[in-house]
Amino acid sequence: MNIEQTFLLLLLGTVLIFFIWGRWRYDVVAFAALIATALSGIVPTEKIFGGFGHPATISVAMVLIISRALQNSGAVDLIARHLLPPIENTGIHVGVLSTVSGSLSAIMNNVGALALLMPAALQSAIKAKKPAALILMPLSFASILGGLVTLIGTPPNIIIATFRGDLTGQSFNMFDFTPVGGVIAIVGILFVSVVGWRLIPITGKARLSPMELFDIDTYVTEVKVGKESSIIGSTLATLDETATEHDAVILALIRRGRRITSRRTEIKTGDFLVIEVAPETLAALLRVMQVFPSGTKDKQRRFLGSGDTALSEALVAPGSKIIGQTGEALRLRRRFGVNLLGVYRQGRSFRGRLRSFRFRTGDVLLLEGDAERLFEVIAALGCLPLAERGLQPPRHGMAWISVVVFAAAIVSATLGMISLPVALALAASVMVMIGIVPPRDIYDGIDWPVIVLLGSMIPVGQALEITGTTYLIANALLEISAGFSPVVALVLVMALTMTLSDIMNNAATAVVMAPISANMAQQLGVAVDPFLMAVAIGASCAFLTPIGHQNNALIMGPGGFKFGDYWRLGLPLEVIIMTVAIPMLLWVWPL
Repeated sequence: MNIEQTFLLLLLGTVLIFFIWGRWRYDVVAFAALIATALSGIVPTEKIFGGFGHPATISVAMVLIISRALQNSGAVDLIARHLLPPIENTGIHVGVLSTVSGSLSAIMNNVGALALLMPAALQSAIKAKKPAALILMPLSFASILGGLVTLIGTPPNIIIATFRGDLTGQSFNMFDFTPVGGVIAIVGILFVSVVGWRLIPITGKARLSPMELFDIDTYVTEVKVGKESSIIGSTLATLDETATEHDAVILALIRRGRRITSRRTEIKTGDFLVIEVAPETLAALLRVMQVFPSGTKDKQRRFLGSGDTALSEALVAPGSKIIGQTGEALRLRRRFGVNLLGVYRQGRSFRGRLRSFRFRTGDVLLLEGDAERLFEVIAALGCLPLAERGLQPPRHGMAWISVVVFAAAIVSATLGMISLPVALALAASVMVMIGIVPPRDIYDGIDWPVIVLLGSMIPVGQALEITGTTYLIANALLEISAGFSPVVALVLVMALTMTLSDIMNNAATAVVMAPISANMAQQLGVAVDPFLMAVAIGASCAFLTPIGHQNNALIMGPGGFKFGDYWRLGLPLEVIIMTVAIPMLLWVWPL
């Protein structure tokens, strides 16, 4: 093992540790790794940023723009409205929801499909009087399974197809994934619909219906005492009776950044009160005390519950511009005209100062703002309203146009008339030019952390290949399966890929495992395709944790799930996928 290989192995190990740790976002870690390879001289200067122009990176970006177009045109809303009815039988209800979710995910980004279907699915759960958890986990898992069916269903498929093109000169086509991925998706959705939903842990918050879950009675909000407040000079103890009348609890007083809990403390102008209160009684309590949401300026002050204000709960979606930022840094009132009244994370309310709260994917926010603009602001923040959105009839003509443009791109790429990245880029360009995707949505619709991840990790993966490091890793894995059939090595590849994908980003998993699996196949003297397909399947099948896939993180708050709830359905599902995938791979892609 030479110096370059040693360096890359140490770098790869460090990157995996940081991916799993999650202290820094995966795109930052990947870019740091790219810079490290550049400084080491392993990747030539002229190729260091080649990953950002790589066909896989471009294809993923274009798919995300097209997904935004399908959303903006109302195409998915129409599907959701007509195909997600409330159904009394739980198995059939879950089956219908899962089938729609999986079908949409086959033709668009699976995170976008889940985000678009979630409000309508929750409304169907409310009408059917079912817990949110019972609907959301199958919806998420089905959207992940649907991504296995086509080339554009999920980024790992695009990465694997492009890698195969670089390796053999012939990329996987649009529907090369369908024979195996389609069978896995059908079997997986059947399992979830017939048996799997019974394994979902319905305890604690997960037992609640969507209506009960989102009428959260434990929000903790922060309000400011102004000069005109009627409670100046009162103590916290004297306010307890008023708070009790409104089903609220005054937890503490904040003065000059210091938290005071003594009930004898007199309230002064400029103090902040930390209050635990239900959203429906918050407005009345604030009117009685004549206090205002923290962050509201004098000239902006208005009482909650007045005719022009509204409350709404919103879910922080993957890729939201507020992820990693604090309420204070965002200046929500000044920039967006909304007040942050409370935050709900992983089954419990945040009880500290809202201004210092750092947002993460899956957080549920209680926002107050102008009734006419609140949904627009929620969208601008990169969040999802936890209520069914009304359809927009004037744009429904665009729905068919977006579907036709998208279908034309797929057909032209499938028939070999034009390469997939170019076909997708043309479709995205047409949708922008005819106004389905406004220019500002081009950048809002792209998941930039994933793009940076791909652009950074592709050159690192190429460096692993060029230096022979992938040969060393592949050889080590082959020693584990030495003396057995190549089928054992194939099982090992898929199992290892699944394990990595459960704890780190699926695109990063595909980038790392693709060259390793190909090298294993070459050393065994067997076909590369089944090993690459095993990586594509394993990288997308992350069902054990909320951090393995963005969709799992997205449902955590609304479903009332805890970190350890996913494996109960996810583990048997992954076992079934392995059981189905290996024979199908050997049949469709013989060794």
